[in-house]
Amino acid sequence: MSAVDTTLPGSACDPVPGRLPLAGLLALACGAFITVLTECIVAGMLPDMSRDLGICDVLVGQLTSIYALGSLLTAIPVVKLTSHLPRRPLLLAALVGFAVVNSAMAWTTSYALMLATRFLGGVAAGLLWALLAGYASRMVGPQQQGRAIAVAMLGTPLAMTIGIPAGTWLSHLIGWRWVFGLMSLLSLALVLWARMALPSVPGLPPQKSGSLRGVLALPGLLPVYLVMLLAVLAHNVLYTYIAPFVSLSGAQHSLDRLLLLFGVSSVLSIAITGALIDRWMRPLMAIGTGLFLLASLAMAIWPSSPVVLVAAVAVWGLGFGGAATLIQTAVARRSGEQQDLGQSLVVVGWNLAIAGGGVLGGVLLKTGGIAMLPWSLVLLLALTLVTVLPAKRAWA
Repeated sequence: MSAVDTTLPGSACDPVPGRLPLAGLLALACGAFITVLTECIVAGMLPDMSRDLGICDVLVGQLTSIYALGSLLTAIPVVKLTSHLPRRPLLLAALVGFAVVNSAMAWTTSYALMLATRFLGGVAAGLLWALLAGYASRMVGPQQQGRAIAVAMLGTPLAMTIGIPAGTWLSHLIGWRWVFGLMSLLSLALVLWARMALPSVPGLPPQKSGSLRGVLALPGLLPVYLVMLLAVLAHNVLYTYIAPFVSLSGAQHSLDRLLLLFGVSSVLSIAITGALIDRWMRPLMAIGTGLFLLASLAMAIWPSSPVVLVAAVAVWGLGFGGAATLIQTAVARRSGEQQDLGQSLVVVGWNLAIAGGGVLGGVLLKTGGIAMLPWSLVLLLALTLVTVLPAKRAWA
């Protein structure tokens, strides 16, 4: 099946011109929601978990790190090993994996078992992220692929803006173990919905199994991956250390509202991206990078101004919110039959940039102080913009 021939042979859900298959796409969006919630909910419940388990905050924080490591190490080999298998059972297996992982977190008292299950959760997440964009793009015609991926990606900002705050509030109300239990039940319910709503998508014949070298050699893909690394690195340098940075303007007590503002503007960015991506992908990527650069420059020049901070956070969300959709759509279009392998490289690169953001930000904090953070973003985003503008084929 090529990137152009997106019909689903033997499926009852063949693409209908002009109409998106919303039931299936929203099931994929809920899969993204569960994935992000499973990965990041530990941050919101960290003090309660640390107290109940009798371990320090740093050890609880490693439950998030080991999850990311599971995705980073296994996304590519798992996708290669399963490339010939039908896509829907694989996606359902990833959702079942989240149910198992969250169930284990709900009852076990063993920190070692928690680490092991969280690593397995990362494996499930790596598989789901590798399948998500390719699945969405195969459910529609070529002219609607960008919009379909935008809908499927909507679960990510919703998890950050609604899911994690709600989970944190519930953990105070009913306990963190019950939150993991509820997430497990949500995963099982989603398995049933996805089984009914998603069409069957075949895997690749064994003779068409691709290689990483072959994917990287496809025209236009390398600039997309480079843009991803630079932009996501810039985002995570700031997002990881946003708490100490906002203290420069005395806004540390408003951090939750600032993150909510970022999330809301990100959702708006995804809505705009979804409406325009199939006609204006390269301009959207350039404008988004420019907005993020503008926000970073404002924070660098006026780090102590709360008014500038609020405006910059809103512009940051508008600029970066649609980036994942744009990048995954570009990879889906450029990688043809090797979409899932191409997306597995996105998973690996994205997690590398997340880890790199923590490392780079930490080095800057120790060597130059917190005020240096936005200046590093200015440099990274200027390089991103220089990469985007001449790469016409990458964003076609």
